[in-house]
Amino acid sequence: ALGVPDFAAHMFIFYYAVLSAVSSPNALAPFAAASITGGDPHKTILHSWKYTLPALVVPFVFVLDPAGIALLLKAPAAASWLQVAWIAFAAVAGIAALAAGVQKWMLRACSQWERWVLIACGLMLVYPSNGFNSIGLFGLAVMLGWQWRGLRMATPVIR
Repeated sequence: ALGVPDFAAHMFIFYYAVLSAVSSPNALAPFAAASITGGDPHKTILHSWKYTLPALVVPFVFVLDPAGIALLLKAPAAASWLQVAWIAFAAVAGIAALAAGVQKWMLRACSQWERWVLIACGLMLVYPSNGFNSIGLFGLAVMLGWQWRGLRMATPVIR
């Protein structure tokens, strides 16, 4: 009813069904791992959620944009291969930015403001809009430069 192809809607549901084993609210795998290892179940769930958070946005790429279904290896007739390549690149860059922001690490440890910028850039890259994608890619490039500059300044040069 929302204009999403049947296979994309089914994949959307299947994707979240698979992720429910490691993320909230079910999180059966982290609970099992915590009970086997004797760890704190709540800390284990938070860590598993932190690792799966970037993956939770992937299904939105192939349902929010008609060309996004190319991520499911079925390019729509109206989309060019250049458009499909751009969507795939933006999705990968967005997931990488989200993962860096959530994990607090890119090229080096991230400060709080760097984390929020990376998360915002990642969300802009995942949302299928050329304007948001451009802003997100520019922000990610700036953050890479900023992190690389900080890494170079912090590393002593051995002669």
